[in-house]
Amino acid sequence: MKKVAIAGATGAVGRQMLECIRERNLPVEVKLLASARSKGKVIDGLVVEELTPDSFQGVDYVLGACENDVTKRWMPWAQEAGCVVVDNSSAFRLDDNVPLVVPEINADDIDHHNGIIANPNCSTIIALVGCDALKKEFGLKRMIVTTMQAVSGAGVKGIADLENQVKGEDVPFQAFPYQIAYNLIPQIGDFDEFGISKEEWKMQNEGRKIWHEPELLVNCTCVRVPVMRSHSESITLECETEVDVARAREVLKQAAGVQLKDDPQNRVYPMPLDTTDQDDVFVGRIRKDLTDPEGKTLQVFVCGDQIRKGAATNAVQILEKLLEKAE
Repeated sequence: MKKVAIAGATGAVGRQMLECIRERNLPVEVKLLASARSKGKVIDGLVVEELTPDSFQGVDYVLGACENDVTKRWMPWAQEAGCVVVDNSSAFRLDDNVPLVVPEINADDIDHHNGIIANPNCSTIIALVGCDALKKEFGLKRMIVTTMQAVSGAGVKGIADLENQVKGEDVPFQAFPYQIAYNLIPQIGDFDEFGISKEEWKMQNEGRKIWHEPELLVNCTCVRVPVMRSHSESITLECETEVDVARAREVLKQAAGVQLKDDPQNRVYPMPLDTTDQDDVFVGRIRKDLTDPEGKTLQVFVCGDQIRKGAATNAVQILEKLLEKAE
């Protein structure tokens, strides 16, 4: 039986990775690793061990759920032990020698790993899963994306900010620079000299790599919203051929990892509450851009659970592919 270690097992994504492994009944032995302060904690019957240079001996695969700096510290230990790492941090996503994988889109890239496979950013995964079938059908020149990202994307402090601020007004901010309750904050990550944040660049840079489209153009605005879980995205697709709404619905019905929720006359459309704690990306509000005289522009609204498909589930799906190839 293969042995899998989860590095960062006590965080939200690490815990979700363990849950996904259990849900999918993967035939693996699991080892939980975290910082010294978490040593001895019990999660789902497993005792958390301290992450040390010797932690990866005898381990076949590692699911990484740590921040960049922590990941860079333990990655050499895992490589020296001969592990294959599926890493959820952004540390290696744009490394030319590291595949960046969404299994529904570019699973074949897994074959080209050199011991590390990167998990994309949560918003990138949700957008690309929701739009991949449309790209294949109509071609794609440009995406204009506005993300509406849940507070849980900022970790436990983000959740605490929203919960505490709903209860009272005079509450210190922990995760965000402003009150998030009853508010929107159009900033996720630091801005560069162009006024674009790191989070906004990820959609273009990662999308190009996953789709193997080095000239893909993406204009992205990321907004933090007072929603607990699941990210939403309003997406405009400038396509290469004329679009057809009925055909768009048909291809989305067949798309892997997608649920079509598109009956606006009966108030059926994607919403974050409905996507929470499941793995599919919901797509709806499908319509032509009536300001485009050539009829080549399509607008959609997508929602997905950023902790599951946007992070943990995607990593576990990659692990599944690795296990299949190892049989």
